[in-house]
Amino acid sequence: MRARLTAGLLVLLALSCAAVGLAAVYELDGFLTGRLDQQLQEAGARFPASLEHGSATSPGKPSDHDGDERGDIRRQSTGTFGARLVGGDVTNAAVVPPGSGTAVRNVDPTAHDEAALAAVPADGRAHTVCISGLGDYRVLATPGKDGDVLITGLPTEPVDAAVHRLELVASLVFGVTLVAAGVTGALWVRWSLRPLNRVAATATRVSELPLASGEVALPPRAPGADPRSEVGRVAGAFNRMLGHVEDALTKRHASEERLRTFAADASHELRTPVASVRGHAELALLHPGPVPPKVTRALERIAAESARMGEMVDDLLLLARLDAGRPLERLPVDLTRLVLDAVTDARAAGPGHRWVLELAEEPVTVTGDLHRLQQVSANLLANARVHTPPGTRVTVSLERDGKDAVLKVHDDGPGVPEDVRPGVFERFTRADRRRADASGSGAGLGLSIVAAVVEAHDGTVGLESSPGATTFTVRLPAV
Repeated sequence: MRARLTAGLLVLLALSCAAVGLAAVYELDGFLTGRLDQQLQEAGARFPASLEHGSATSPGKPSDHDGDERGDIRRQSTGTFGARLVGGDVTNAAVVPPGSGTAVRNVDPTAHDEAALAAVPADGRAHTVCISGLGDYRVLATPGKDGDVLITGLPTEPVDAAVHRLELVASLVFGVTLVAAGVTGALWVRWSLRPLNRVAATATRVSELPLASGEVALPPRAPGADPRSEVGRVAGAFNRMLGHVEDALTKRHASEERLRTFAADASHELRTPVASVRGHAELALLHPGPVPPKVTRALERIAAESARMGEMVDDLLLLARLDAGRPLERLPVDLTRLVLDAVTDARAAGPGHRWVLELAEEPVTVTGDLHRLQQVSANLLANARVHTPPGTRVTVSLERDGKDAVLKVHDDGPGVPEDVRPGVFERFTRADRRRADASGSGAGLGLSIVAAVVEAHDGTVGLESSPGATTFTVRLPAV
C-alpha cells in the first residue's frame, strides 16, 4: 500500500510538472515567435528591395567585397535574410553576417530552397521555412513594384535556443522536485500508516496462534489511532473483534474443561458399578443349581455388555486424561518388538485374514509410553480386522525415515467410505453403525485413541483410502 500510494503521488506530481512544463514551453515559444514576427513586420521589405536595386550599404559607401552582393543593412539585425523572386525563381538572395562590416553575404539557394521560398504566400503573415546552410527562418513575402516578390526573413535560432534552455532547466528542476517529493512522500506515507502497520503486526501474531483447542492468550491490542481517520476506525474495529474472539475462546475453553472434567469423573465413577454388574452376572452363571436357558442367555449377554461397557469407560477415561494433558511415561520403547507382538495377537484374533509383517533390518526405538503405544498398534490392527472381510491381506510395515519411525498398516479391503474419511479420527465415528450395533463390538473410540496417543507423543497419523487400498500411517520421533 505504501508503494502504491507513493507511486500514485509521484505519477500525479509528474503529470502536473509535465503539464506546467509543456504549457510554459508552448507559451514561451509562441511569445518569442510573435515578437519575431513583429520584428519582421517592422523591417518590411527594405533589405530585399535594396538587393533589387543593388544599392550600397549606405549612401555614398559602396561595398567592394569579392563575391558579396550590395544591400542596405541599415537597421537590419544579424542573420536577416532577404531574397527577390521573379516568376518563382530566386534572382537575388543574401544574409546579414555577424560583425560590424557593411557588406552582405550572398546566398546560393538550392532547388529545394527556391521551391520553399516560392511557396510562401504574400499574405502579410510570417511563415517558417528551412534554408540550407542557414537553418529555420520566419519569412514574410511582400509583392514588389516590378511584379516580383520580396522576402524578408529572421532566424528562429534565438527563439529555439531560449525554448531549449527552458526545457533543460524545467527538466532539471522537475526531476529534482520529483526525487525530493518521492523521498518525502514515502516517509510521510510510512508515518501516516504506522497505526495500520501495528494492526497488521497484531493480526500476524494472532494468525500464528493455535486457536483450535486449549487456552489461548491473545496478544496485546493494536495501539489506538485517531478515531476520525480511516486507519483509526480500522484499528478500533480490529481491537473490538479481538475482544469478541477472546471472550468466545475463553468461554469455549471453560466449556471444554467442564466437559473433560465431567467425562473423567463420569468414567471414573462408572468403572465400579460396571465391574459390579459384570461380577454379579458371572457369579450368577456359576450357580450350581439348574438355571433356565433363557436366564443363562440373559446373564451371558449382561456379562458381555458389561465387559464392553467397561472397555468403553476405560477408553473414555484415557481420552479425558489425554485431553487434560496428563504426562505420559517417557522411556525407550522397542517399537519393533511391540509391532511383532501386536501382529502375533492379530493373527490369533483374525485367522481368516492374511497378515504380512515387514520390519526394518535394525530395531526401531522411540521414546514414549509402552502401554499406550501398544494400544495404538492394537487398535490399528483391530480396525483393519473388524472392517475388512475374511481373506483380506493386511500388511504391517515398520521403518525408519530420517528422524522418524514410520508405522504403516495397509489392507486391500473395501476402503473407508468417502463420507467417513474427514472425521475418521473423531470420537464415536464408525464406518458401519448397523454392523457394529449388531455385533456388539466397536464404540468408535479406537482411532480417536490412536490420534490422541500419537499426538501426545509429538507424532502424526494420517489416512489414505480408496477401494482396494487403505493405509494408516503413524509417524513418531525416533531415538
